[in-house]
Amino acid sequence: MKKLTFLIVLICFVNNMNAQHTHQSEHALTYPNIEGYVSLKTDLHIHTVFSDGNVWPTIRVQEALRENLDAISLTEHLEYQPHLDDIPHPNRNRSYDLALAEAKEHDLLIVHGSEITRSAPMGHSNAVFIEDANPLLQDKGEKAFSEAKKQNAFVFWNHPAWHAQNPQGNPILSDFQKERIEKGELHGIEVINSVDYNEESLALALDQNLTIMGTSDIHGLIDWDYTEKGNDRPITLVFAKERTLESMQEALFAGRTVAVYNSLLVGKSEFLTPLIQSSITVTAAKYIPKTQVLEVQLNNISSSPLLFENAMDYGFYSSSPVFEIPAMGSYTLRIKTLEEKESIDLKLKAIGAFTAPKESPVVSWKIPVEK
Repeated sequence: MKKLTFLIVLICFVNNMNAQHTHQSEHALTYPNIEGYVSLKTDLHIHTVFSDGNVWPTIRVQEALRENLDAISLTEHLEYQPHLDDIPHPNRNRSYDLALAEAKEHDLLIVHGSEITRSAPMGHSNAVFIEDANPLLQDKGEKAFSEAKKQNAFVFWNHPAWHAQNPQGNPILSDFQKERIEKGELHGIEVINSVDYNEESLALALDQNLTIMGTSDIHGLIDWDYTEKGNDRPITLVFAKERTLESMQEALFAGRTVAVYNSLLVGKSEFLTPLIQSSITVTAAKYIPKTQVLEVQLNNISSSPLLFENAMDYGFYSSSPVFEIPAMGSYTLRIKTLEEKESIDLKLKAIGAFTAPKESPVVSWKIPVEK
């Protein structure tokens, strides 16, 4: 009887644990939607053993689920396969097929993609939303890009400032890239690749009207390369009309993105400013009794620590003009309004965010004051 009772208790415990099981880790990423759009968390530059990565495609799916991503693309090098002796795979779609099968039972979008890999000045580029990777394997790089265009692929320039190809660490816009842009065969550029943020790449994005991208370019484990070092993987927030592959593709071509790496946010003002506005909520705003010091409780509902600087005429009380609201955390701001107000326009410069090289947006919130 005791054994039976123990067995029943054990079964109940296991069932309860299974009911509570979630794929998400404590590092799951969260960002708010902005008006009119769904904020999709994506990483569109990832490698596995089917090119020069160190893990099987199913691991990439599991990592993405743990981090609460909405979409990933396994962009294997077409021309570079160092594991070929151990994993012969003439079909360049194999990595995608395995990831798609793994994600079938989960809420994760798998984008079909490949990386076109050549020496400078051509460099490396990712073609995503392709139909078939095999025809992209061309002797001439120009033909690979024209084939990607035939498949209506979104193509972006990878790590253009990579020192191995550009020793100065700055991107060089060659005649090859200019021709691809003119022919509608190059649509985006990485301003964040792995741990590197490149201002010159951002300048190129704005000058050439290229979509701003941020990617992990992960080859090892996300846990080892990012999480255990206290970092989140770099991602691209894509502002889509709905959570579908088709809508995401449309948003990328339209340039509705923000690149994110920890506290760094990079994007056009029309998308970056409302993202920051939506990330901060006000839970209380009232005066300290018998004073003209307004106490405002600010909550950060995003996974990025947000760094601000006072951009108002009013000063702060018992606070530096520069302050940080932790990711998923709160901060109490005390503002010396000099006289009691019924409402206040809180204006803060988001100094960890960039709309152009060395340019940060001023973000405002209209805050009613409690009586």
